Amino acid sequence: APGTMSASGPEAPQPSDAAEVRLQEAEQDWAAAKAFYDNLASKRPRPPKPQHAITVAVSSRALFDLVEERRIFEEQGVEKYVEYQQNNENVTLKPGPAFYFVKALEHVNARLLELYPDDEERFDIVLMTNNHAQVGVRLINSINHYGLTIERFCMTGGKSPIGYLTAYLTNLYLSADSEKVQEAIEAGIASATMFTANKDVAYSDTQLRVAFDGDAVLFSDESEQIVKEQGLDRFFEHEQLNENKPLAQGPLKGFLEDLGKLQKKFYAKNERLNCPIRTFLVTARSAASSGARVLKTLRSWGLEIDEALFLAGAPKGPILVKIRPHIFFDDQMFHIEGAQKLGTIAAHVPYGVAQKYHKSA
Repeated sequence: APGTMSASGPEAPQPSDAAEVRLQEAEQDWAAAKAFYDNLASKRPRPPKPQHAITVAVSSRALFDLVEERRIFEEQGVEKYVEYQQNNENVTLKPGPAFYFVKALEHVNARLLELYPDDEERFDIVLMTNNHAQVGVRLINSINHYGLTIERFCMTGGKSPIGYLTAYLTNLYLSADSEKVQEAIEAGIASATMFTANKDVAYSDTQLRVAFDGDAVLFSDESEQIVKEQGLDRFFEHEQLNENKPLAQGPLKGFLEDLGKLQKKFYAKNERLNCPIRTFLVTARSAASSGARVLKTLRSWGLEIDEALFLAGAPKGPILVKIRPHIFFDDQMFHIEGAQKLGTIAAHVPYGVAQKYHKSA
């Protein structure tokens, strides 16, 4: 096996050679799997290769409403929880906070397959959960009930699933467990904690709509540090002095990049006006005093944002009601809570200096 030979022999592979051997073996495995599936008649699209896909890992509590089940687990223990899930295998779970986001991802996939039938650059949704395998039947039944295409499951039986995120080449991880999200962020994986909206609203079923905060989400928290430590006036001065210096990237920059790559696939087919992906920047920054650096940073990255809303400190909730995103990413809990109250599904990104202030509050 690669990597097991003695380093003392003249034929011992170098680390780069061993990596190349592993890559070749992985390609051979995929070729064999593809040949097998190609011989099976099915209208269901095969999951794409992880190295080509945009992999979105979603926990069971993010995908489905498991509030009652969680209460049983916490109050009565794991055995009663598993027993309850097995006794209710044929009771369909209700949608959770990530459900409509996942549905929108699948709509994008369907459009991509129409335009690019043989292309594997599309979303691959993985159910990443620390549930026990005995609970899997209920999850599968619920997924099939809603017609979701989730073929890959990772059920870790009470162990943290974070170690598997790297193995699955995860681009985005969504969970209802803030501790696991924090663990994933620290491992360098774009992650967010999902929160259910307090009101039911209608979401677009023809266009994926994703809203991002700027600082400590798309960008690093360098500017927020100045606000917290030196005040707003010093922040404005700093941003104007550094207007032409791009901000460092934040944890969700890669996911915006992924969305942009898929958008360009639609543009290439003259589908810009009918693109099923729309992105929004919703920032507390003021356009006149600190907006130019943000827009120039995006330009330097070669990224487009469809709509940029500079709120100059105004609440984000009312604007988000108009946008109706399937998901809104922010690093500050008061923005998350304000969005929730007005019906927006929000995802907290535990990154940057705001987390220190939130914990000490």
